[in-house]
Amino acid sequence: MRIRIVVASLAAALTGAVAIPAAATAVPDGPDNIIGGSTVSSAPWAAAVLSNGSFTCSGTVISANYVLTARHCISGTMSVRIGSVNRSSGGVTRTVSSTSTRYDLALMRLSSSVSTTYMPLSSAYPPVGSTNSIYGWGMTCYSGCSASTTLKTATVQVTSTNQSDAYGGRAIGSTRINGNAWRGDSGGPQVYNGAQVGVASTANGTSAQYYGSVAYNRSWISSVSGV
Repeated sequence: MRIRIVVASLAAALTGAVAIPAAATAVPDGPDNIIGGSTVSSAPWAAAVLSNGSFTCSGTVISANYVLTARHCISGTMSVRIGSVNRSSGGVTRTVSSTSTRYDLALMRLSSSVSTTYMPLSSAYPPVGSTNSIYGWGMTCYSGCSASTTLKTATVQVTSTNQSDAYGGRAIGSTRINGNAWRGDSGGPQVYNGAQVGVASTANGTSAQYYGSVAYNRSWISSVSGV
């Protein structure tokens, strides 16, 4: 919890936004979508990220042995659920044997491999003005509702590729078209042309979000995961 508080303070200084922490799940679900957006029926590359057995963040399976998420999601004993758009049932679960971090990105090595469709990673920044998709199990309203049970998606427009994530790494800024990211969407992907360009880091909960850049961290990702 201490790490998340520090990250939130740093993020506010860097971007005017707050880090997207774990979703609160103690209150009833709202409409089953990102704040806006719609639900997803299939996403074999999606990973629900669990801390001490409880849902905390979103992520992507990038290889048989690695899940990509946000650094500020890492706390306690980590595990993931893969192969289900429902964050609490179905698919398979794996414990995390080790983690590696750089800026607000984290690579989680799985205790045993998984066979699924992996998320491709981009080596280029998305064009400013382009329409991108974001995915996650995050909260469905700004306050007073819980993380969505079903994976959601929304479209956003890229406003900049030279922003900062919660730990000072390069990030992609975007604004909502039909939805925006919030608590629980942390670590989830931003996708352009079928490849992941960003990892959810900070957001203001109303329109703007900042995703740690995959292209900026591409050589590090490859050095750790081999992808």
